[in-house]
Amino acid sequence: MGSPGRLLTAAVRRLRLRVGIKPSTAMARYLSTCPPARAVIYDQHGPPDQVLRVADVAPPEIGDRDVCVRMLAAPINPSDLNRIEGVYPVRPPLPAAVAGYEGVGQVHALGPAVDSDYLSPGDWVIPSPPSFGTWQTYVVKPAAAWHRVRSDVPPQYAATVTVNPLTALRMLGDFVNLSPGDTLVQNGATSIVGQCIIQLAKLHGLHTINIIRDRPGWEEAKDKLKQLGADEVFTQSQLDSIKNVKSLLGALPEPALGLNCVGGNAASVIMKFLR
Repeated sequence: MGSPGRLLTAAVRRLRLRVGIKPSTAMARYLSTCPPARAVIYDQHGPPDQVLRVADVAPPEIGDRDVCVRMLAAPINPSDLNRIEGVYPVRPPLPAAVAGYEGVGQVHALGPAVDSDYLSPGDWVIPSPPSFGTWQTYVVKPAAAWHRVRSDVPPQYAATVTVNPLTALRMLGDFVNLSPGDTLVQNGATSIVGQCIIQLAKLHGLHTINIIRDRPGWEEAKDKLKQLGADEVFTQSQLDSIKNVKSLLGALPEPALGLNCVGGNAASVIMKFLR
């Protein structure tokens, strides 16, 4: 759950798809094939900067119930890099695996059996549930694999709405029945999941105690988390030097939930906060 931006190598950055987000002028109701695509592909597992390549992909056929989508944006999550490295439990088959697992696209064309009340050319869609192969310019999947989303939100939001925000939502609701006014504590708070936890907690009237790593720029990171709605933000070293961490709670209730993505001593500190 570390910051995705810090995990990208220069080579991976160069391989990112540069796809415009202006509405396509070549959208059609029915087509037999999608336009030719370019994709980020790997044939074996390994370091992303060594195994990834950009390749032209033959135009896929559009079945009767398929939808051709022109991808607008797709993130590079740490889990994407783990899949490429071969260390993530769920991986696409090799060779010629197309990288990427979530993103947002625009409907380019429909198969003749797709109900236009369900999807229409020009609609923005996300793969739901997430599925392999979003790092390419055009994707063909069954209509049921696409979920329509609003087109008046920034594409980077729509492209990242599934993996991290829903992880945060499930963690807030699956383990403890939290009520407005309750407190939770988490480490890895600058991660995307951590930032989503803070925002969702604030929406539900929950307080958050957030632990971040000691590294250059931590003060700016603290200010950003505060702006998102964090109640308290501490660095790991600040907590390591305090015998009774609960003395830092002030008027906040003792946390009912702890979320750990680091392990080791950092996890022990989480437990010391819990009621």
